[in-house]
Amino acid sequence: MADQTVAAKPGLSREQAVKSAIGEISHIATLPEITLKIINLVESPTSTATDLHNVISKDPALCTRILKVVNSAFYGLPGQVGSINRAIVLLGLNAVKNIAIAASLAKLFKGGALTPTFSAKELWTHSVAVGACSRMIAQHLKLGLTDEAFLAGLLHDVGVMVELQYDRNRLVQVIERCEAAPADHPADMLAIEDEIFGANHQDYGAGLCEKWKFPRSFLGVTGYHHRPLDLPADNRLLTTIVAVADRVAAQNKAGFRLDNPSTEIPKAWLDELNLTAQDLEIIKSKLGDAITDVESMMST
Repeated sequence: MADQTVAAKPGLSREQAVKSAIGEISHIATLPEITLKIINLVESPTSTATDLHNVISKDPALCTRILKVVNSAFYGLPGQVGSINRAIVLLGLNAVKNIAIAASLAKLFKGGALTPTFSAKELWTHSVAVGACSRMIAQHLKLGLTDEAFLAGLLHDVGVMVELQYDRNRLVQVIERCEAAPADHPADMLAIEDEIFGANHQDYGAGLCEKWKFPRSFLGVTGYHHRPLDLPADNRLLTTIVAVADRVAAQNKAGFRLDNPSTEIPKAWLDELNLTAQDLEIIKSKLGDAITDVESMMST
């Protein structure tokens, strides 16, 4: 395939390449209207649980999803919750917002196999593992960021979906070149993306989050999860959590992992989180069960 490679459009800067792609992928560049309403409502300082209930109650499918989540092993709440009002009270507005976004994300990662070893489903499997692991790390660190960490993990590789929707032929070329690399000298997927697309999935992910008007912390996660310490010290916590979880999931061989030719976790990342190797082993030992809980919760 190397002689058929389509290079990035000449003359386009990285920023222009991202803008061009985001402008052409209407399928995923726009979140469902109700999700956008929920995001705007929750971020308004004057909104109440009643306001959120009024929006959610107009979407029976989303009501069902939220009740399934709140009653799942993922949250481990005592007793069955049968009403949206009760769910909002128990989880809080921000957690309900994250559930709505997560449900929207799950619908984006659909599609058949792109190559014999890559599909959107494989990418979603990996994203679920990273979300579960990110949440566990946040729980272990007692940061109060568990829901945010979970959503950030789900979202981190959404830039690959931008590439898929924008130009699947180029993504096939990226994947095939990565797969063709010898085991003792694995390919640098980001460098290959830069060559073929003019940008990489970190750039596209951050561009999509900006389009969605997500908080800057999510732009950091999508844009820097392979290099979290390049972010300013006061804005790298969530990204570093996801970066560590990304490598753990790759070690676990959970779904897509071509963008992680090395699964070694730099000590500097662990130091940034005050995580020890022993802490990480405890998290790894529980990850399988956590992934199962998330998969059950996210299934339709």
